[in-house]
Amino acid sequence: MSQSELTVRVLRGQLTECIHHGHLVVVNEQGDILHSAGEPTYVTYARSTAKPLQAIPVIESGAADHYHFTEEELALFCASHSGEEAHTTTASQVLNKIGLGAEHLQCGVHEPFHSATTAYMREHQIKPSALHNNCSGKHSAMLALATHLQVPIDNYLSIHHPVQQLMLQTVSDMSGVPANQIVIGIDGCGVPVFGLGLHQLARAYATLGNPVHLSDTRANACRQIIHAIANYPLYLGGSDRFDTALIRVTKGRIIGKLGAEGVYAVTIPEKGLGIALKIEDGAKRAMHPAIIEALVQLDLLTAEEQVELQNFHHPIVKNWQGTVVGSIEATVKLS
Repeated sequence: MSQSELTVRVLRGQLTECIHHGHLVVVNEQGDILHSAGEPTYVTYARSTAKPLQAIPVIESGAADHYHFTEEELALFCASHSGEEAHTTTASQVLNKIGLGAEHLQCGVHEPFHSATTAYMREHQIKPSALHNNCSGKHSAMLALATHLQVPIDNYLSIHHPVQQLMLQTVSDMSGVPANQIVIGIDGCGVPVFGLGLHQLARAYATLGNPVHLSDTRANACRQIIHAIANYPLYLGGSDRFDTALIRVTKGRIIGKLGAEGVYAVTIPEKGLGIALKIEDGAKRAMHPAIIEALVQLDLLTAEEQVELQNFHHPIVKNWQGTVVGSIEATVKLS
């Protein structure tokens, strides 16, 4: 094993059946690389890890105060939620406050990630709406910013729209990457997504959690976002989701946010640290073991917290009969 390799092994019986490779970096708010595994400058799309950063201009612009958004609503703006009742109700509340409805969301429709909610809806023949989309909170926030700025909402997905330009500039400022050097793609929900080096994404998260070098207005926005997520972790993920569990178990001391295709980002506000992870093949099952193993090695989780997060750290593999046949184990050697 090389000095800074990160691997996640899927074990079945006595054999390693599959290996996922990844990259991880730990930085401070100045962007200094403190630890890494794999390639710390690996470039990838931030995907949904960008959501807390995209929420900043909603507060900074005055839209959050104007519409009297609650902490639950602010947390939902940052979410990849499970589509549980609390999530859809809150997204609907946001739209009501700005005089719009679910029909104005352009994120698309999918069934809730929460299996019990999906089962209930199928049983009662309830069709999902855009509110159930895991990105409905972010899209509601974008519509709120657009209405506050009094700009058109029909094309709010476009990178040229004022809302998207504000969010792009915010990601640029927080990551330290000039806006014209950020690679732009289209996310699963239709909005622009940002290509960054892992060290740059980690810097944005370090700054989000410890915004001491930012303007008072932006620092206040960052603190409001961190406070809302820490107080209402259910709204960031869901009742059975890792993001929510990590925040609850650490009592908001550590805040993590997943992104599609194996991306994960963490802020530890009291330490001024940011962490970014990319699993090369995009496997979601490898993310949680890898990020927890890194937190353990960095001495950021207590023994009690490790026990509470054990099912995410060392997931078991079961067959269709429910028999345990293997496990998933992360090896992270930080440089």
